[in-house]
Amino acid sequence: MAEFTLGERDFLLDGRPVRLLSGALHYFRVHEGQWEHRLAMLRAMGLNCVETYVPWNLHEPEPGRYRDVGALGRFLDAAARAGLWAIVRPGPYICAEWENGGLPHWLTGRLGRRVRSEDAEYLVHVNRWFRTLLPEVVARQIDRGGPVIMVQAENEYGSYGSDHGYLRYVADLLEACGVTVPLFTSDGPEDHMLTGGSVPGVLATVNFGSGAREAFQVLRRHQPRGPLMCMEFWCGWFAHWGDAPAGRDARDAAAALAEVLECGASVNVYMAHGGTNFGGWAGANRAGALHDGPLEATVTSYDYDAPVDEAGLPTAKFWAFRSVLERYATGPLPPVPPPPARLAGRVAAVPHEWAPLDGVLDVLGDEEWDGPVPPSFEELGVDRGLVRYRLRVPGPRRPYPLRVTGLRDRAVVYVDGVRAGVLEAEDAVLPEPVAGPAVVELWVESLGRVNYGPRLGEAKGVTGGVLHERQYVHGVRARGLRVDAFTAGGVAKVPFTPVPSAPVPGGGPGLYRMVAEVDGAGDAALELPGWTRGFVWLNGFCLGRYWGVGPQESLFVPGPVLREGANEVWVLELEGAGASVRLA
Repeated sequence: MAEFTLGERDFLLDGRPVRLLSGALHYFRVHEGQWEHRLAMLRAMGLNCVETYVPWNLHEPEPGRYRDVGALGRFLDAAARAGLWAIVRPGPYICAEWENGGLPHWLTGRLGRRVRSEDAEYLVHVNRWFRTLLPEVVARQIDRGGPVIMVQAENEYGSYGSDHGYLRYVADLLEACGVTVPLFTSDGPEDHMLTGGSVPGVLATVNFGSGAREAFQVLRRHQPRGPLMCMEFWCGWFAHWGDAPAGRDARDAAAALAEVLECGASVNVYMAHGGTNFGGWAGANRAGALHDGPLEATVTSYDYDAPVDEAGLPTAKFWAFRSVLERYATGPLPPVPPPPARLAGRVAAVPHEWAPLDGVLDVLGDEEWDGPVPPSFEELGVDRGLVRYRLRVPGPRRPYPLRVTGLRDRAVVYVDGVRAGVLEAEDAVLPEPVAGPAVVELWVESLGRVNYGPRLGEAKGVTGGVLHERQYVHGVRARGLRVDAFTAGGVAKVPFTPVPSAPVPGGGPGLYRMVAEVDGAGDAALELPGWTRGFVWLNGFCLGRYWGVGPQESLFVPGPVLREGANEVWVLELEGAGASVRLA
């Protein structure tokens, strides 16, 4: 048992000054079988603490139905075994380039902009969630013999709102739930962000990637006393589909890290190890300085150009950071652990069965909606996945432009069963006019909900309507196909066709099944040459979204997912299939 407190200028452990050398590692982005290795990598880099967010939507998929809340506790226990303190950031909003910033779709779908405010209905849900989650944290606080030394109230609220009553409620609720370690907030080092995001009596910290001296000067104007800490030292960055890869020079990042420590401050390296957005949980952003432009979907990899890469290996940045951090170590740094086992050789797998999207939807889809206007994903209860909208253009009538308003995010459109185009803009028109009568289908995929900025919580799917000339087309049938529906039992019911008699490979959208024979299992990369866009499962584990637009060219496969011998691969292709997949 120990006491961790805030001094006039320092963090104090049993009254003695300590410096926090922390690194972000999100338990939900790393396979549990690899937590121990990744935590050991943080220790070897010279860190004494690990930080993690907690995504509400991962753990409460429906109101009052919880999924593996104990994962956080198991991760904190692993951190303690690794000799690391722990900082927990439970939100309720986390950003983190994660779907909807961690807020459940069923919550934002109902409340919209009322989230992250002192709205009574929103606070009821926050209260229930925190009282379910926080026992995992409270029992593992340092004053109870555990590793947890600090807990965050909300997250970067000054970048979003100014409801100080809400922030005060979150801080008070954390304490009411039994949190006794220091609370903190984190915001950008700008006056309006610190003004909007700070709570009297709660430690304020700042987030930045460079310019430590200037950032801490701004913080001191708002908080004259208390320890200085950069809660997110951005050592790299994330990437969007279709963009160039993100990266930062190791020497530049190490110099910026050294400046933080030279200021006498503590630091949390964001990210120390980024991991992967398994399961299609990657979020999205709106382009532009005000974050209100076109949608930019985040890739599956969360490598972040971090010092420990997506596969858990040390990079040039790891060694540069280790050289900086060892100057502040109380003794010799631990040795770098050996790398995880790697797949022994390249393995190819060819589809042996296929089912068209309609057939998959018939078996795994949700109940069909029948109404006058298109429902949003939120109204259908779809978090990650796609929705088929089907409607009839009446006739006879001459060809007119077919227009979709309020489209989020990407629709593959069929007219009388023939592909007619792909729409991506919020207000989009098919390339060719449509005559009536005609049956129109729009297969719309959510590419990730916005996780940051004023459009947080916006609805997905067709949120406006479908117009023929200027006339709304009423009468819509809609059916969702959720990522979580792809279980072993569910897929076993899909009416597959043997590939030799089906119009594949090199064919159209559908679910493809294949087997990869492995001799020498371990970490691997799954490559999909010639495939367009969709999701991949390996032995029932969803590796995430792939998309041929890059920059990500393969999906990371954790070694614990692979097994010796036969490994079943499912590929849900949404536009145009390739001939095979490869493990390397």
